[in-house]
Amino acid sequence: QVQLVESGGGWVQAGGSLRLSCAASGLPFSGYAMGWFRQAPGKEREFVAATAWSGRSTLYADSVKGRFTISRDNAKNTVYLQMLRLKPEDTAVYYCAARSGALPQKKVDDYQYWGQGTQVTVSS
Repeated sequence: QVQLVESGGGWVQAGGSLRLSCAASGLPFSGYAMGWFRQAPGKEREFVAATAWSGRSTLYADSVKGRFTISRDNAKNTVYLQMLRLKPEDTAVYYCAARSGALPQKKVDDYQYWGQGTQVTVSS
């Protein structure tokens, strides 16, 4: 049974930082590209960042480039999202996702497994 468990969300003031973690189990982690998505109230789920199985190739949404960094530790079956200079518009539930294959992708439908999400709230 595949499980993705996110942690690290919370409340932070604008300009602050948070680091999200996603621990994976039940799958050969190093064979999966991993992604982070987010969903704000009343909005569709949107792509944030993704990393190849090796961690050498990454993708970012334009809205987070230069502020967020995705990384992974295959020895720990964990993917991270370091978020700096947070803005109120970053407020959302953040989801970790896994897709079978080497390369990262930006579409929700490209990912087979999803976590339950962790809330990030950025106050102005």
